[in-house]
Amino acid sequence: MTREFKTLIGNVTKPERATKGSAGYDIAASETVTIQPGEIKLVHTGLAVQMEQDDVMLLIDRSSNPRKRGIVLSNSLGVIDHDYFPNEFMGMFTNITDKPVTIEAGQRIMQAVFVKYGLVDSDNASGERIGGFGSTGEA
Repeated sequence: MTREFKTLIGNVTKPERATKGSAGYDIAASETVTIQPGEIKLVHTGLAVQMEQDDVMLLIDRSSNPRKRGIVLSNSLGVIDHDYFPNEFMGMFTNITDKPVTIEAGQRIMQAVFVKYGLVDSDNASGERIGGFGSTGEA
């Protein structure tokens, strides 16, 4: 299997790196959304990602978001596990200003970085993913 972004709706552009030296793939919103002051909102990407079993994709806030746009990635760092596919991954953003902030469809809002991870020798995880966002439990 290889790493690949899959578009889930027709008008979404697959993420790309801006330069040869970039670690992150720019991820854009697939919809126009307005976030009220202090509000936390999920922003659709229209994308799923397929990756190797020992991969994780980290969603990282763009450094310009807080100062230029007044938004931050609410959970600081999004973790997309390899078994999240074929579900759409989204960004969870908070408006840190005192005015509504609009994210336009096609606007770059975060970046995705792929990382290999290891397991402890005594690992015994046996659960199966049964859904998308927040599907592995309440805690």
